[in-house]
Amino acid sequence: MKNYFLFLLTIPMFFGCSPSNFNNQNPYIPNYTFTIDINMDLPSYSNLQYVSNAIYYAGQGVRGIIIFNAGGSNYNAFDAACPNQALGACSTMTIKGINAVCPCDGKEYSLFTGQGSLQYPLKQYRVEVNGNMLRVYN
Repeated sequence: MKNYFLFLLTIPMFFGCSPSNFNNQNPYIPNYTFTIDINMDLPSYSNLQYVSNAIYYAGQGVRGIIIFNAGGSNYNAFDAACPNQALGACSTMTIKGINAVCPCDGKEYSLFTGQGSLQYPLKQYRVEVNGNMLRVYN
């Protein structure tokens, strides 16, 4: 009887948690599938080896990708498209220190959290770290 009771208690553990609660939905920014590998030993990306530095990587995502060193082995990658604007001529964000700025409305978003003052945060992508290599993907 004890084994049966223990079995019933463990069942919710398997179904209660999702292995990936990663929400990447934004009505202004479409989803594209991509994978890029970044070697931080290369001069173009060597700034990523230092905390609070960011780079802009063109050619992937919707408007390019902003990759940010959040400390230790924590890296964030966000789409450079303004999250609360329809895609247009001014909807590519720029890096301003530890923030990203949308030129359409002047709103700033934290590169640590992706949060800003409007409804949608920055569209985040997954990052895997392997030594001095970063893999960014969606």
